[in-house]
Amino acid sequence: MTTPPPGLRERKKQATREALREAALRLALEHGPDQVRVEDIAEAAGVSPRTYNNYFASREQAIVAAVTADREARVAAAVAARPAGVRLADAVTDAVVEQYTDTGEHMYKALLLVITRPALREAFLGTTAGIELPLTAVIAERLGSAAAPTARVLAASVAAAVRVALEDWLRPTGDAAPDVCGGAAGLVVPSGSLPDQLRAALTPLTPAFEAAEHRSRA
Repeated sequence: MTTPPPGLRERKKQATREALREAALRLALEHGPDQVRVEDIAEAAGVSPRTYNNYFASREQAIVAAVTADREARVAAAVAARPAGVRLADAVTDAVVEQYTDTGEHMYKALLLVITRPALREAFLGTTAGIELPLTAVIAERLGSAAAPTARVLAASVAAAVRVALEDWLRPTGDAAPDVCGGAAGLVVPSGSLPDQLRAALTPLTPAFEAAEHRSRA
């Protein structure tokens, strides 16, 4: 299935979203996220605060959007790009691992900023819910339109599994409760291999994917 190119209006909206998230991350890295206001981000992106609110509900959401950079949609695109002969469970797992671990050297400081601030960390974990909608469409295309409810359940399960893996990977150190101001009590040290944790979290979904594929071929 070929997706038509976005129209002018959609391209302008995407450009505005990119400008806002890039400005948010740049200001956060320069001044610290606690010193960045929504008004500052909007001004740096050349839009009004009201326009900002049409795209993001908080500064944390904008900063994290720059780090994830539409990763949820890229997961779905990566699944769609897998050959038809590849098991759906493998296609989904490989796509998730690829998109969540291939951050690139230039994003290291940005990711470090996110994982050391509790509010940013929670916003980062919240982005996993965005997997559901685009992945539902791709899974439904692989299984057939009659499997739409199943596709949604599978996609939602993938989103939940990814969040679990990321939560385990970003578990706060020590016994102290996280400090909402981002102090030492909120420090986390990524534990173990993220690819391994993602694969471990997604493995229990394999039988469900295989059963769905079997029904679609019946």
